[in-house]
Amino acid sequence: MALASAVQNAAARLIVDNIADRKPQLVFQSVSLSFGATEILREIDLTIGEGEFVCVVGPSGCGKTTLLRLIAGLLKATGGAVAYRGQVHDRPSSEIAVVFQDYANALLPWRTAEGNVSLALEAAGKPRRERPARIAELLRKVGLESHAKRFPTEMSGGMQQRLQIARCLAQEPSMLLMDEPFGALDAMTRQKLQDELLAIVSQSNVTTFFVTHDLEEAIYLGDRVVALAPHPGRIAKIFDVSIPRPRDQLTTRETPEFLHLRHKLFTFIRETEA
Repeated sequence: MALASAVQNAAARLIVDNIADRKPQLVFQSVSLSFGATEILREIDLTIGEGEFVCVVGPSGCGKTTLLRLIAGLLKATGGAVAYRGQVHDRPSSEIAVVFQDYANALLPWRTAEGNVSLALEAAGKPRRERPARIAELLRKVGLESHAKRFPTEMSGGMQQRLQIARCLAQEPSMLLMDEPFGALDAMTRQKLQDELLAIVSQSNVTTFFVTHDLEEAIYLGDRVVALAPHPGRIAKIFDVSIPRPRDQLTTRETPEFLHLRHKLFTFIRETEA
């Protein structure tokens, strides 16, 4: 038992050290946001390293999506500063892609799967002759290579979400923002897409900021879990996830570390909602 504990602690230190060693990609410095007299976020201090997978949880109304929109450049802070790669960040960037929860409305229904992916390449000015190979590569990466000619309405919810992810990856982003992307899917589809997402992130080393209500999902995916408290939204706690990768839907969720973090996060949510 002592040896197992020592190994686990060593793994935890290694993961934390690796995160600390990563070059900062996005930095929040005392960021606040108000709409009129209503304070939405207060004094957010957070640094996200290159290649890191950060999950954000918290009770409804705590500002999770607002935080994501600040990173996307869709909102401007009313206090403090947001910096991306050392530069002031207050507008959308082609380096930052957003995957929305409402995948049905995010896709163009009159375009096929390959046509939807092509949209991002067209916007980036990719030469027409180079698009087919890139589209085929992206559809293969998300498991939709045999559905290239299908329209979104001919696909399941999970397939539509994969297509949205493929279109975002077509931007070749350095950072991927995901706003509860699997929330509307059934449990089995959600778990399958979680594993596919982890594989994609591992291959591309894209930095990921993932908003979710699902505490187990946050632990399973993340390097760190940021817990927001509400009214106004503020960082209450940050949990380091020292669970080794690659992760497994069954064995990972049965580890003492996973169960311990699950207990701590559920306790946090229960206390903040009280």
